Amino acid sequence: MHVSAEMIAIILTGVGLLFALAGGFGWMIVRMDAQFAVLGAKIDGVQQEVNATKVAVAHLEGMHVKRLELPR
Repeated sequence: MHVSAEMIAIILTGVGLLFALAGGFGWMIVRMDAQFAVLGAKIDGVQQEVNATKVAVAHLEGMHVKRLELPR
């Protein structure tokens, strides 16, 4: 069986392209995971600030000034 040089070149080019696409896809997934981690950290920080603000507002709304009640 005889395979021409052109056929071998075409097959190797196809395999090379598949490896390049797979590598690019893997790189993209790694980058997306890193971005999601950063975004998750930012969201957690904002959530903590929102919770602190809710607690502060609850303290302000819940404050009652005790007044001295004089007997009649």
